[in-house]
Amino acid sequence: MSSTENSSNNNNNKSPIINLADVPLDRSAHGDTFEVHDGGIAHHIGGKLLGYSLLVVPPGKRAYPFHNHHVNEEMFLILEGQGKLRIGDRELPLRKGDVIAAPPGGRDTAHQIINTSDTDELRYLAVSTMIRTEVVEYPDSNKVAVYVGGAPGEDPSIRSFNHRGRLGPALDYWDGE
Repeated sequence: MSSTENSSNNNNNKSPIINLADVPLDRSAHGDTFEVHDGGIAHHIGGKLLGYSLLVVPPGKRAYPFHNHHVNEEMFLILEGQGKLRIGDRELPLRKGDVIAAPPGGRDTAHQIINTSDTDELRYLAVSTMIRTEVVEYPDSNKVAVYVGGAPGEDPSIRSFNHRGRLGPALDYWDGE
């Protein structure tokens, strides 16, 4: 049996169901602003073309920097808590039951979910396409990330190209040749 068949069979043996209470969460944080308990779901239930994650954001924190994807689309479902959505140049209130579209595009589609509560966690489900070539902009810090061979949320070490840097003057095609 080939490794592809093996992988496919292993995927077929997984239950297509997991309860959100059973999703293992990993904590990550940066400074005083960012903290999230993030649990990948897709690999537990055999998902292939979409990524699904449960995110739990403590009071007053945000999970990730303000960013936009040029290729992948995201959707979020607020499960518990309240917060604020930054999208483009707008800020919109969020509450339980809200569904958020974050389509691919330029800086006008940049988005960030912020827990505005002083006491309660913000829990949400994130769903995204998993296209393995991507350009991501971070407007607050003027960074850009370009990668090939690994979708958002996948281990960066599997990527054949992975670069993050600051935007600057464009170079001529022949520069340095």
